[in-house]
Amino acid sequence: MSTTRPYPPGDRGPEPSGASGASAPGAPVTGESAAGRAPVTGASEGGVAAPTAATGRQTRRLSFDGESGVVPLARDFTRQALQAWGWLPSDTADQRAAAEDVLLVVSELVTNACLHAEGPDELWISCDRKVIRLEVSDRGAGQPSPRTPHRAGRPGGHGMFIVQRLCLDWGVVRSPGVAGKTVWAELAAPA
Repeated sequence: MSTTRPYPPGDRGPEPSGASGASAPGAPVTGESAAGRAPVTGASEGGVAAPTAATGRQTRRLSFDGESGVVPLARDFTRQALQAWGWLPSDTADQRAAAEDVLLVVSELVTNACLHAEGPDELWISCDRKVIRLEVSDRGAGQPSPRTPHRAGRPGGHGMFIVQRLCLDWGVVRSPGVAGKTVWAELAAPA
């Protein structure tokens, strides 16, 4: 596998309280995230997942197979996950802003897969008390990158610039011998 980052994301400090709520119960299934990284416990086809006992990480998966209107579908799916995990409804402006940032990044990643990679295959969302990780897999061969130089007044081409600005880290994972890629992004959980 390769990634645009030569190192894994590091520790992000103390865990904020209440950043991760209980997930809706689902049939326990063990799998792997789209990027082939951490094992996922409790992920199911419908997107409902239970927390992984060892890490407190909660995961949801959405398959776009045969779906239309994938950007609003991805946003609605993400909004439901944020509600189940206690991010929404928000108690403070900072928590509301963090949830809106997550929804915007999901929109940008899924839109990029639609525009540049034959559409998305899956969306994985995982959350612990420190970080929410978004992964969008597709069959495209391209390499996403922020447009440089960034021209704020020019239409289009802002997606990866927005992702870069809002996220702690982001990257691309490719598996040898497998078509496509997974674009991932991580955002800090609200305090």
